[in-house]
Amino acid sequence: MSGTSIERIETIHDGWGRFLTLHLKSADGTRFTREVEDHGDAACVLPYDSVRRCVMLVKQPRAPLLMRNEPDHIWEAPAGILDEADPAACARREALEETGLRIGEVEALGAFWSMPGVSAERIHLFLAPYNETDKVAAGGGLADENEQIELAEVSFEDVFSAADTGQITDMKTWALLQALRLRHPEISRPVAG
Repeated sequence: MSGTSIERIETIHDGWGRFLTLHLKSADGTRFTREVEDHGDAACVLPYDSVRRCVMLVKQPRAPLLMRNEPDHIWEAPAGILDEADPAACARREALEETGLRIGEVEALGAFWSMPGVSAERIHLFLAPYNETDKVAAGGGLADENEQIELAEVSFEDVFSAADTGQITDMKTWALLQALRLRHPEISRPVAG
């Protein structure tokens, strides 16, 4: 769509997310519209413990899955909308709220468009090492947001097998697991013994 410009933006709904109709004009003068969802940028972090050889994942009810007649939850890495300017700070906040982990160091992977055909969201992805002493709270999400988060520490063996067999169906989590393998290949090697 090189040379395409926005002529007008119409707000359809303005709530947690905004739903917009963009009135566009292409370089050849053709006018058309696209519907866009915009709730801002997000951050997602995959906490991993290289000593105990596991990752921390969360599961919570997801209404869109019900709409597709799927089970209402899937295993995911902790994530949330940026309430602050620093995506790493958001990743740390979400890890604490959702898992009870106080993570320090985060490894930034980049900012990626999650669904550029329909959403303005860019999601900042991070890997974060943790250990048992970093568990400082219960986790489970914020009560006033009705998150109902379930936590699980999943072994590297099980989580990589789940990713390889299509059982990890959340794309950001799947991408973070692949990044963990690529950035830290020693993690995906079986333990000798």
